[in-house]
Amino acid sequence: MAMLRAGRSIPDLSASAGTAKIVQPGQNRGICNTDHPMAERYYTVTWDQLHRDAKALAWRLIEQPWQGIVAVTRGGLIPAAIIARELECRLVESVSVMTYEDEARGVPVVTKMPDAAGDGTGFLVIDDLVDTGTTLRAVRTLLPKAHFACLYAKPDGKDDIDTFVTEVSQDTWILFPWDTEPQFVAPIKKQTV
Repeated sequence: MAMLRAGRSIPDLSASAGTAKIVQPGQNRGICNTDHPMAERYYTVTWDQLHRDAKALAWRLIEQPWQGIVAVTRGGLIPAAIIARELECRLVESVSVMTYEDEARGVPVVTKMPDAAGDGTGFLVIDDLVDTGTTLRAVRTLLPKAHFACLYAKPDGKDDIDTFVTEVSQDTWILFPWDTEPQFVAPIKKQTV
């Protein structure tokens, strides 16, 4: 079943991406799965490292004449801006898919469609990370002809992504610079006493 929004047919994602749904802004999203355990490991990415990794991704993508970029919000916004600059791509669209609330993974919910990207032909979809591939698969149903790229890929999702820079373990939660702030941390010796 398809919905119609702004003159464009929106596919029902429930068949192809598990139980994904599309909601209008302001609706109750109901995506939080509180049974998801806390991460075993954390890895902090600094602003400098993120910028270097986004440039490295741009180098891998430079050969294609991209018509535009679609940033997967919110994590893909900053990498997409850096990559758009490096590839001199002026058309930047976004798609909003909510899959996480804090560290709890839930059902993907599309809250903003990437209308300017059509079926994805000539478009580059950028996200910060592919974890299990759930978000990516939901977006791929919307943009089946796009090229999908991210900075970091975990084993469960890396086969779903076309291009990525760095693989990280599945049990690692990446702390991006927009999720953290500098603060005092006690020395390891004092933390173990």
